[in-house]
Formats: sequence, structure tokens, C-alpha cells
Amino acid sequence: MLRIMSLCVFLAVLASQNVLAQLPDFTEMVKTNGVAVVNISTSQKPKPSPEATAKPQMPEGMPPEMEELFKRFYNNPDENGDGYGAGETQSLGSGFIISPDGYVLTNQHVVKDADEIIVKFSDHRELVAKLVGSDARTDVALLKVTASDLPTVTIGAPDKLQVGEWVLAIGSPFGFEQSVTAGIVSAKGRSLPGGNYVPFIQTDVAINPGNSGGPLFNMDGKVIGINSQIYSRTGGFMGLSFAIPIDVVMNVADQIKTKGKVAHGWLGVQIQDVTRELAESFGMKRPQGALVAKIIPGSPASKADLQLGDVIVEFNGQTIENSGDLPPLVGITAIDSPATLKIIRQGAAKTVTFKVGLLPDQPEQKTEASKPEAKPMNKIGIAVSALNDEQKAVLELPKGGVIVDEVGKGAAKDAGLQRGDVILRIQNTVISSLADFEQALKNLPVGKSVAVLVQRRGGTSYIALKLDK
Repeated sequence: MLRIMSLCVFLAVLASQNVLAQLPDFTEMVKTNGVAVVNISTSQKPKPSPEATAKPQMPEGMPPEMEELFKRFYNNPDENGDGYGAGETQSLGSGFIISPDGYVLTNQHVVKDADEIIVKFSDHRELVAKLVGSDARTDVALLKVTASDLPTVTIGAPDKLQVGEWVLAIGSPFGFEQSVTAGIVSAKGRSLPGGNYVPFIQTDVAINPGNSGGPLFNMDGKVIGINSQIYSRTGGFMGLSFAIPIDVVMNVADQIKTKGKVAHGWLGVQIQDVTRELAESFGMKRPQGALVAKIIPGSPASKADLQLGDVIVEFNGQTIENSGDLPPLVGITAIDSPATLKIIRQGAAKTVTFKVGLLPDQPEQKTEASKPEAKPMNKIGIAVSALNDEQKAVLELPKGGVIVDEVGKGAAKDAGLQRGDVILRIQNTVISSLADFEQALKNLPVGKSVAVLVQRRGGTSYIALKLDK
């Protein structure tokens, strides 16, 4: 019995040693690369109102001892806590050195609106950094410190990164410098709100406030991303963190260094994912690609052979599985360069070429038209009205459409139509009047999904509508 127990213990120890042998060892990687990771702190002086910055007149007849105190109090506004420039705000983040002469990368949100940026190195030196430039769309900032012979990171290739691969982060979470965390790649090409031009790398690496701007390394010790965002309901790490691929980052940094600003490529379409029901209505075998829901007037798309309802499945030979795949590819393409799209139009494949444009600033959102008088419900369960001239002008719909006044029970409600939506197309029929709409309703097939193009709060998208009976 004793021999059996000893054998079991031996096998258990051996098994645990085998497991430990299979786990990655990050020690050498940290020693090599930790010296190139920096802590970034910023300060921003508050901008007081004119009333707060106006210095009071010195009262007449003030005693000499009080006069000196008065001068010190009002002539040194940063030393008091009474609203005269006091209480500088500070933020902490991370960064990493990409050149021996002092170029440092971090997130734009780490240094946004900073009056002073301090870079602290692993040897505890602190240098004031200059903001060379930044790009809010990709959340990348390039800094420069006056130094030489600095240690640098090695840039990797995020396109070769595999889901499930081990990765390592070094940064300053909550101000704790040179903190190391590790995990695996959970997904690639994630599209996040406000980050249309970044195909994020999702990991389960523990990232917390202060890690922003720090590097994400692969097992070869090469940087494959900048840690940028976390998904959290508490403000702390919850298992979902996101990094900007380093190829996107370096493209932005190179543009900042050479041109002083960042230009993003532009197609000029509003797109959405293709659902199973929409794929059926467009004659596609499976849901994929980016569905064109709106073409911006004057954009490169408006000058190309693109139409509403086209589904973009390739850009310059690269497959577009979801709508989020397209903007980053277009965004990193050189301005005025030719590009090729493979599209699906009414079930048939087609190739479209266009010249990449410059992404403009975001336009102001237009106000919706006022609610018209309601009309009787129709067979899909909505009441509609034709757009009048004023509504067409406000909504920028010169060709018209019909506006949804009321939504009751029926196929329209099941499809997600809402009051205030403007119906622009039903399948391939353009809806410019009530007559067009009524004719399209008569031709609706039963038991089959049809694509309905609607405009809602300034944006357009397709919904799949199915009339059951």
C-alpha cells in the first residue's frame, strides 16, 4: 500500500512538473523589453473664468504687514486653493520608446489637453516631452523627448497573430510602474463604438487605468499593439481588454513625423452587417460583407458604380466578413490611390473600382422632421405619410420617401420599424411617394424576407421585413 501511495505521489508531482514546463516563461522578455516601457504623467491647469482671473485692487490704507500677504496671495495663484488657477489635474498612463533619439508612443487620450507631459524611464529619469502630434480617430499620440541612445522595443507583425496565442503587457496600472500581466488573444478585428478605423485585438490580459498607451508583446518579444481600452461595468478589469494593432499605430506615427498630420482614406458609404434574413432577401448563400445603406453625396462612392443594397465582400482582395472589417482597410489606404471592391448585387458578383478620398471631419447631425398627422394602418401594421418639401429639405431627401407616423402590431413592428423612420426602398423599389409605397406593399411576397431601407436620426440602414400572411 505504501508503495502504491508513493507511486501516486510521484506521478502527481511529475504531472505538475509537466504542466509547469508547458507554461510560458516571460522573465527574459521582461528583462529585455521593460527598459523601453515608460510611465507618462500629465498636468493640465484649469481654465478659470474671466471673473476668477481678475485680480482685486489692493485696498487703500492697508497695514504694511497685510500688504505683503495680499501680494503673495494674489500674485501666486497656483499656491492657493481659491480658484485662481489652483488644483492642476494629473493623469497617468504608459508608453514605449520606438527610437533611440527619443520618440515615444502612447494613447491620444492619455495626453489629451495636457499642458505638460512628463516621461519617466525605468532608471527613474524624468524628462519633459513634446507632443509631436496625435490622432483621435485611432487614439494614437507621438511624443518626443531630448535624449539619445535610449533602449527601444522591436515592432512585430499583428497580422500573424493567432487567436489563443500568449501575449504580455507592461505598463503602470493605477500608477504602479513596470507592472507585468499576461494572457491570451481572445479575438482579432473587433469593431468598437467610436473606433471604426481600428480593428482591435481583444485579449484577456489584465489591463487597468494607467495601462493605457503601454505595449502588448507577443512571445517573440515584439510589440504587436498598444493597450487602449477595457470593457468594464466597474471601472476595473473584467476580462476584456483591447489593443490597437501596431501596424495601424506605426502608420499614424509615420504620417505625424513626415506630414505633421494624419490622413485617413474614405469611401463615403454608411454600412451595416448582413443578417441571415437580409442575406436571403439579397439572394446570398450566407450572411457576410458590408451592406451599403447610404452613399454620401460628393464622396468617392458616389462617383463609383455603387448602389444602395450592394454588399461589399472584398476590398483590394481582402475578404470583408463583417461591416467592421471595411473601415480600417480603407482608412490605412493612401489618399488618391485606386482601389477595387468586390460586391454582390441582386445575387450576382461584380467588381467596382474607385479612387480613395480623404476622410472629412464629422458633419453635424441634422434634425428630424416634425411628426405629421397620422394615417390609417396598412397590412404591415404602420401608418405613413409622404414627405413634404420642408421635410425633404431638413432630412436631405430630395427624392422623397414616406415617414412612419404610427407603428402597431404586425410585420413592421416585428422587423423593428419605429415612428419617425423614413422608408426609402422596399427591396429594389425606390419609395419616393405614397403611390410607390402602396404599390410595393401589394407586391410583398408572403413568407419571404424583403429588405427595407430606412433613414433614422440622420443615418440609414436596412431591416428585414417578412409578411407571414
